Amino acid sequence: MTSPTRALAILDLFTHDRPVWQPDQINEALGYARATGYRYVKDLVQAGFLQKAGAGAYALGGRIIELDYQLRQSDPVLLAARPEMDALAAASALDAVLSVLFGGPKVIDTYRASVQPALHLSYGRGRPRPLFRSGAPKILLSGLPRAALLKLYESRRDEVAASGMGETWEAFRAYVTRVRKQGYYRSSGELEPGVGAAVVPVFNGEGDMIAALALVGTDAAIDRHDESTLRGWLEPAARRIQDALG
Repeated sequence: MTSPTRALAILDLFTHDRPVWQPDQINEALGYARATGYRYVKDLVQAGFLQKAGAGAYALGGRIIELDYQLRQSDPVLLAARPEMDALAAASALDAVLSVLFGGPKVIDTYRASVQPALHLSYGRGRPRPLFRSGAPKILLSGLPRAALLKLYESRRDEVAASGMGETWEAFRAYVTRVRKQGYYRSSGELEPGVGAAVVPVFNGEGDMIAALALVGTDAAIDRHDESTLRGWLEPAARRIQDALG
């Protein structure tokens, strides 16, 4: 890893269960030399990514909040998707959710157009989702090139098997290929009991998969509509997002 990557890896240590770390604990967790780890912490504090939380202890800093605000105001995908998702949720009476895949890899939701006040979801903007459960992650995985997919499988084959996506590389690849060819995934209770989703991919102007667009509701709410109806809402919205991105 490069030095910036090693420094930024420190941020991944901070979680809901452990929001405060000391430099020596960071060095032990990541295997950094003492001088190196202390230098990374100092750099992150100066950049605003970490802040002091007590004597010799640090927590995440305010720069992260600033960047999230900037992202909400300037992300081209989000700006293109938001009006389409608001209209989609209004037309379907289901929540519309946009999810993306980024380095790690990790899947997060970036926007939710909510029209169901009683629908409470455990995952929201910024909270990483399980990588092998439910529609959005499976759609996003189907857009990965073969080499990236193989690397992922080799590092997490036990999770792949536990998710029912295949006991071998060949079975996993075949599963993902089926999802990609279908261009649609319907989940039921995979992420949260009693909650279902219908999901399609979103592409940019160059044909690269950049997001997953879902309609989410209780299983009963989703089951009121057949696949043709759900795809009839989702796919035109995904195409309009693609057109807006140019």
